[in-house]
Amino acid sequence: MRICLLIVISVWGVLSAVAQDMKSVFVSMPDSIAPLLTKVNKEDCIDFLDSGMKAEVRNRFNNVAEMKVLTEDYVLMQTTAHSSLEMKLLPVNDSTKIVCMVKTVCASACDSEVHFYASDWSEEWSAKEYIQLPDPDVFYVPVDSITEDYAQIRRRADMCFLKASLSKDDESISFIYSTPDYLNQEDKEKLLPYLRKAPLVFQWKDGKFR
Repeated sequence: MRICLLIVISVWGVLSAVAQDMKSVFVSMPDSIAPLLTKVNKEDCIDFLDSGMKAEVRNRFNNVAEMKVLTEDYVLMQTTAHSSLEMKLLPVNDSTKIVCMVKTVCASACDSEVHFYASDWSEEWSAKEYIQLPDPDVFYVPVDSITEDYAQIRRRADMCFLKASLSKDDESISFIYSTPDYLNQEDKEKLLPYLRKAPLVFQWKDGKFR
C-alpha cells in the first residue's frame, strides 16, 4: 500500500512539473483567455518553431498570428497586427509556478493589461497581489516649479497608457509610459523633455514584482 502511494505521489509530481513548462501551459490556455487562437493554432506554432520554420498561423478571424519567441518559461505571441500576448512562468515556491500574462493592444498608443493565473488555468488572481502598477507621476522628472506650460501639457496628457513587457531572459517586467504617442506631434514634443528616458523595471522577488 505504501509503495502504491509513493508511486502515485511520484507520478503526480512528474505531471505537475510537465504542466509547468511553457509549451504545456500555452497549449492548455482556455479559449476564454485567448479567444483568437484555437488549440490547433497553438500546437502548430510550437511545431513550426521546433522545426525551425516561421510560426505563422491563421487565427479564428483568418488573420495572421505569429509566435515570435518560445522558451522553457516564456512566450511572445503576436495575436494580430495590433495586439500581442506575452507569458512568463514565475516561481512562487520550490514546486509551484504561476503565469504572468501581459496583453497589449496598440492604436495611436500601446496599452497593456497584466494578469496572473494558476499554471493549470484553474484560477485568476488579482494583479494587486503581485504588482503595484506604476503611477504616471513616476515617469516624470522633477521640476523646480510648475509653469503654465508644464501644467497645460500635463492636462493634455489626461489619459494614462502603459506598455508592459516581460523579459524572456530574467524574471522582470518593464513599463513604458506610452501616453505621449496618443498626443498630437506638437504636444508630444512639448511633453517629452519632462519624461524619464528609461523604462521602469520591476524584479520578481519573494513571489511579487518589486
